[in-house]
Amino acid sequence: MLLSDDKVTHLSHVILAFLKKTPAAKLKGDETQALREIKRVLASELIQEETVERTVRARLASYARPITEGSQEWDVLYRKAMEEELRKHRSS
Repeated sequence: MLLSDDKVTHLSHVILAFLKKTPAAKLKGDETQALREIKRVLASELIQEETVERTVRARLASYARPITEGSQEWDVLYRKAMEEELRKHRSS
């Protein structure tokens, strides 16, 4: 699911505020640079998730017997396929 730029910006500010309060984390450099990096990582993760979701949906659509989206069977198969694809992408 892609998020708007406003939402990504808000999330990056929330993450930075949390990191600034965490004693184990120390900010090196300025906040603007840190916010840019957080936004870059968020955008990268969202793009990867979108790619995985498209792959999973295509996989479920390719089954010989059509499965109705939203059904219990579809939800179970979607969740299992999503976990498997995410594992593949995380390990590579």
